[in-house]
Amino acid sequence: MQRLTSRINATAEVSSLLRTILLNEAPSSSSWLPRRCFSTFSLQQRVKSPEKVAIPGDLLKWGSLGFCRTSRFASGFKPLEPKPLDSIMDLNRAKSRSPEDLASIWDDYHLGRGHIGLTMKAKLYRLLEQRSLDCRYFVVPLWRGSGYTTMFAQVQLPYMLFTGLEDYKARGTQASPYFTATFYTDFVESKDMVLIRGDIVFTSKLTDEEAKWLLETTQSFYLNDVRYKLVECFNKEPRDFEFKDVLRALDMPIL
Repeated sequence: MQRLTSRINATAEVSSLLRTILLNEAPSSSSWLPRRCFSTFSLQQRVKSPEKVAIPGDLLKWGSLGFCRTSRFASGFKPLEPKPLDSIMDLNRAKSRSPEDLASIWDDYHLGRGHIGLTMKAKLYRLLEQRSLDCRYFVVPLWRGSGYTTMFAQVQLPYMLFTGLEDYKARGTQASPYFTATFYTDFVESKDMVLIRGDIVFTSKLTDEEAKWLLETTQSFYLNDVRYKLVECFNKEPRDFEFKDVLRALDMPIL
């Protein structure tokens, strides 16, 4: 029977919160992967209009990609100092684009090893921001072949960081993030959208597909009222938290 110990010492320190979590692997399954994303922008509109918008060479600046990758994780977190949006994108030209076109350009721009581009509605971002103030941490299982590995997430907007739970348990606040996401709010007022940029810090730890799924799934736990109850329990009532409830929410097998 797949189980994760839920007896967690409730203190202010996350390292103490997680020190009693034990990780076991579950058997394989491919049916649990969620196909609906709460964070993608105008998904239905994008499906109805399959034609891609060409990427203007003078709108996005390819040479400026990259983060400072020496930050600490969790309570030892040091700002990632990402490039400002105007060093990645020509903001003046972007202002003339429709939200749908801009979302398509942003997504296409980040295709390729180690980079992810997503967008979300301003209303959802504000909800994510509000909920993450009370509940900053969560754990998400990432399925791999014959079992899963558990990822530890820290939501500290405008950043979201992920590392392996085992690495966090071993290194605490010194653990380095495997994957980071930055939320740009430059177009909240004018286009009702937030641009999300994901960077895989260790490409040996996560694939692009895994990182994208991890980001979207974590957001869904904060943006969906039913799933958010699990986030609240993890942060506020850790002794009552059952990891198997997360597995059920994702339709993952519990054996």
